[in-house]
Amino acid sequence: MTDPQTRLVLITGPEAGPDLAERLAAACRAGDVAAVILRLAPADERSLVKRVKDLAPSAQEAGAAVLVACDAPGVDPVAIAARGGADGVHALADEEPGDALRDLRERLRDGRILGAGTLRSRHAAMEAGEAGADYVLFGDAEPASRESVRAQAAWWAEIFETPCVAVARSLDAVAELAATGAEFVALDPALWDGPDAAATVAAAQERLAGARP
Repeated sequence: MTDPQTRLVLITGPEAGPDLAERLAAACRAGDVAAVILRLAPADERSLVKRVKDLAPSAQEAGAAVLVACDAPGVDPVAIAARGGADGVHALADEEPGDALRDLRERLRDGRILGAGTLRSRHAAMEAGEAGADYVLFGDAEPASRESVRAQAAWWAEIFETPCVAVARSLDAVAELAATGAEFVALDPALWDGPDAAATVAAAQERLAGARP
């Protein structure tokens, strides 16, 4: 039995332009993209729901799940995901994420996904897993060097069953992060979200092809 192939995740930038839907569609068709994490700029809830409705189909039609990440005060990410047609919520955690994640886990219905990022310590990552996160993400909390992301992903993949996502900020990092045993490698928006989005995702997919833990 062969090891499962590591899959790609795309992270969008909160200030992505109005043509993001077109770039997302092309990028998701260019590789084995499992999910898109939509980082939304702060706005009122109605505007955020509209933004998700405008963007989600571009990824979902290519088979990728869409997760909402929003740190705007006073808005409910669960409601935004449900009303916008997203597949789940990517929570921006803190040093003690357990209670907040348990609340989200209880409120997410119909099989929607709960992910946890901005995990600044191993303790926070373990709390996230215990609280019911469907995956933990390493590498989106600054400062996060390439070496530290690789070490975190390798530590997690060796011990825990909950899948992990490792963020790559360069194409050179993609294969080495996959080789840790991480189930997913996420492409930072600065890496993939540009005029050559599809070509960049295709290049990342090529680098995954020979990577094995």
